[in-house]
Amino acid sequence: MDYLIVGAGLFGAVFAHSVRERGKFCLVIDKRPHIAGNVYTQTIDGVNTHKYGAHIFHTGDKAVWDYVNRFAEFNNFVNSPLAIYRGELFNLPFNMNTFNRLWGVKTPAEAKAIIEKQRVDTPEPPRNLEEQALALVGSDIYEKLIKGYTEKQWGKPCAELPAFIIKRLPLRWTFDNNYFNDPYQGIPIGGYTPLVERMLDGCEVRLNVDYFDFIKKNKKIADRIVFSGAIDEFFGYEFGELEYRSLRFETETLDIDNYQGVAVVNYTDKETPWTRVIEHKRFEFGEQASTVITREYPAEWRRGLEPYYPVNDERNNVLYQKYKALADERDDVVFGGRLGRYAYHDMDKIIASALKAAAEEEL
Repeated sequence: MDYLIVGAGLFGAVFAHSVRERGKFCLVIDKRPHIAGNVYTQTIDGVNTHKYGAHIFHTGDKAVWDYVNRFAEFNNFVNSPLAIYRGELFNLPFNMNTFNRLWGVKTPAEAKAIIEKQRVDTPEPPRNLEEQALALVGSDIYEKLIKGYTEKQWGKPCAELPAFIIKRLPLRWTFDNNYFNDPYQGIPIGGYTPLVERMLDGCEVRLNVDYFDFIKKNKKIADRIVFSGAIDEFFGYEFGELEYRSLRFETETLDIDNYQGVAVVNYTDKETPWTRVIEHKRFEFGEQASTVITREYPAEWRRGLEPYYPVNDERNNVLYQKYKALADERDDVVFGGRLGRYAYHDMDKIIASALKAAAEEEL
């Protein structure tokens, strides 16, 4: 083989397709029993279900948009999530609908005046996320829509989280519930799995294969390795573990046709143990008689669990640079994806980085 590609998610599939188009042979392996990584969708009672949480494609990069549309037709789904705080319902992102529900205001000037009054003077620069949020949006938005959700997500009080996590909090002075500003957004009709399957067409794919076991017996199987797993694991945790947050999902089928009337609802109080509930049929405007929902719970990561979110604080970023220095010395390995590069990227950024990495190969 020319390439052994570790991971059949978006990075691995895009890279494989790109070099395959130029005549290279790829073996793609994945430790999971399916392709598509975290964007994997499975059909449950006729509903395409996002197994690992909501994945809503959005991008401002027309080249990436044109690329993904080679493999699937996208619908016109627009993400307009809701937030529930102790029974109160709010629109997201923070916009005039949110402000009207909070304070009864009807004009941008009224909303701006309240936020300005509630903003808290904090040290410059803010020492933690709590100070950052209070300086940006004031007390009401912070207490009801940020604090509880963020502390559940990261497993720490906001006063102990780094301020950079929310460098900015966009406030919209219009009655617009479109969560993303990107001009191109939607869901692939039929789910992400067929899209990735088309990308991998022509490549040999082996599932339920652990790279570290496999490579011991197949050291010379390929000229190059493309690794989208955890970079610290690749190097045997030589400098210690990088920190991640994990997730746990509870999915159930309900014998009703409509559970919450929207694809995503965030639960922003600290008492509710899950961060959000996803109703999957809403992604593709389904009219099935039943519905499938998933409750998403943040979890502390440990070895054996899936790492979802890199914790890019100062300690971890310094540690990652040590692993990156080792990676830079390996001219036989390409590291990519959110784990290979220890960065949380949206899907379009993963695709763009895979296309760039493939284009840089000397074929």
